[in-house]
Amino acid sequence: MPEGPEIHMAARFINQVAKYHNFGGTIVKSEVSTKNPDVEFDAKTYLISAETRGKELKVFLEDKKDSSKKTHILFRFGMSGCFKLTEIEDLPKHAHLRFFTLDQEPQQVLSFVDYRRFGRWEIEGKWGKDRGPDPIFDYQNFRQNVLKSLATAAFNRPICETLLNQKYFNGIGNYLRAEILYRAGIEPFTQARGVLEPLLEQEVKREGPDILELCNIVPKEVLSLDKGKNYDPDSEESGGSFTEWLQCYYVTGMKNLQDAKKRTIWFAGEPGPMVPVNARVVGKKGGTGSKVPKSGSGVEKVKSEPNEKKNIKKVKDEPKDQKKVKDQPEEKKTWKKVKDEAIEKTDVKKEVKRKGDKREVKDEPKDQKKVKDQPEEKKTSKQVKEKTDVKKEVKIKGNKREVKKEVEEDLPVPTKRSKRTNSAKSSNFYTED
Repeated sequence: MPEGPEIHMAARFINQVAKYHNFGGTIVKSEVSTKNPDVEFDAKTYLISAETRGKELKVFLEDKKDSSKKTHILFRFGMSGCFKLTEIEDLPKHAHLRFFTLDQEPQQVLSFVDYRRFGRWEIEGKWGKDRGPDPIFDYQNFRQNVLKSLATAAFNRPICETLLNQKYFNGIGNYLRAEILYRAGIEPFTQARGVLEPLLEQEVKREGPDILELCNIVPKEVLSLDKGKNYDPDSEESGGSFTEWLQCYYVTGMKNLQDAKKRTIWFAGEPGPMVPVNARVVGKKGGTGSKVPKSGSGVEKVKSEPNEKKNIKKVKDEPKDQKKVKDQPEEKKTWKKVKDEAIEKTDVKKEVKRKGDKREVKDEPKDQKKVKDQPEEKKTSKQVKEKTDVKKEVKIKGNKREVKKEVEEDLPVPTKRSKRTNSAKSSNFYTED
């Protein structure tokens, strides 16, 4: 999202273009920009100029022949708004409001371009009531507005969130708050009131600029870069000087967390005591789909030093350390160990069971022998032996007791018995009767 410096660059760009081009005719709005009004300004030729306040920009139109005939348009850039000057044949696809030049071949167009279409404009719009003084060009009023408002609820929040409150910090955005807090050495999730109240004491001596002074100094540094001198949102050359200027925002080695409104704050050191409970790290490169500044103040040295390669090797060697860690009983790996032990136990049980089953299979013939041996004591004739064999084949899947009963019921009275068999047989007959 364009912040205070980018809006000021856009105004500077418009004023520069107006010096060398004459504008006139109908101001055209794109068909897809349905949420913004048409601009009806009847003037064959008109002067164009711009000024800003924080994150808002006004474009002033004045009839060249009649100075009393004038209007202005208030722009808010949204996420991707910017101004471009192109030939009419190269009109950008998302040019939603167009100002045409006169008496020029090829004809050129100054366009408000917004590919995400979050930008808005108002005819005769006033500066936002909920927006404070500009910290870049109205610093004294900006500072006074902040210090006199410290008792309000807005300053109960962490300083990183309060810095995005446009009612007090108009024009400060995500990259500026990261750079300001980093230079001030302030933990981002520290209460804003606690950070700013010491500034009420004017006699306190400080080694460097305080946080409010940095809200003026840091944006002015951006305006002094090539990016500020040559306004071109698509230029990679101007963007290069900007990324080299960054010290914290998206810079390698810095930390990040999401604040309460899911906006990413970059910082160094500790985050502070007011970190949201569900705050999460976005990633080393700030997630996907965004241009990542990969360098900053002091980062070039890191890139040129050979020590960085050594650090990379150390990172690659980390798995060796992890092997050692695997041998130690860490809490993260206990579940895996328990699972492996459980599997081993089940395997052992299976093996034992299999061995047991084999034993049972081996032991079954012994039991059968015992069953066979018991009736053999009673069998004294060939007739009894033949009948018992027939019964066993028929009832081989039944209970052994049933086989024994049927065999005993079909037995005829033997002619010869021993004393031992007589006593056993007689007792069985009497119990069944």
